[in-house]
Amino acid sequence: MGKHLNDGPETAWFWRVQQLNLYQSLFTSTVPRVPQHNGKMLRSASTQLLRQFVRHRSTDMTLSLEKSINRVQLLGRVGQDPVMRQVDGRNPVTIFSMATNEMWRGADGDPSYTGDVSQKTTWHRISVFKPGLRDVAYQYVKKGSRVLVEGKLDYGEYVDKNSVKRQATTIIADNIIFLSDNVRDRE
Repeated sequence: MGKHLNDGPETAWFWRVQQLNLYQSLFTSTVPRVPQHNGKMLRSASTQLLRQFVRHRSTDMTLSLEKSINRVQLLGRVGQDPVMRQVDGRNPVTIFSMATNEMWRGADGDPSYTGDVSQKTTWHRISVFKPGLRDVAYQYVKKGSRVLVEGKLDYGEYVDKNSVKRQATTIIADNIIFLSDNVRDRE
């Protein structure tokens, strides 16, 4: 059986908003306007009250159903061969590091300008939990490979071997696109 338009929470929210918009348009279009002291038209108090209600209700619904985005795209080279770990009987995870480079040339007005190109390398920790992707990453990602990783940013804490609490930033990969073999294979 096909999915109906009014199935699911997304469509219920849409219909509630449409219903509120209908009420607002019915009341605001039929209520007479009275002149304000500066010549502008002013709606009656009941209409203003209704508009506040509609604005308040739609804001509450928007906040509860508000969408947000946590997306990361990294294009760079793999820093080490991946390892597969399994912690506390949970699903295994494939982990590897990846480097991205930022390059720039100094500005002409800068007194230290030499025309040289500067480069900054940033290292990222990539974790792959998706079962199919996890196995492909473990088998085919190699040190030096150029890859595009798409995923989301994750912040966490862990306790190191010296019992010190550490912060960790990880990219949870949803997709990996292989752009080339590793550097050693080309030479």
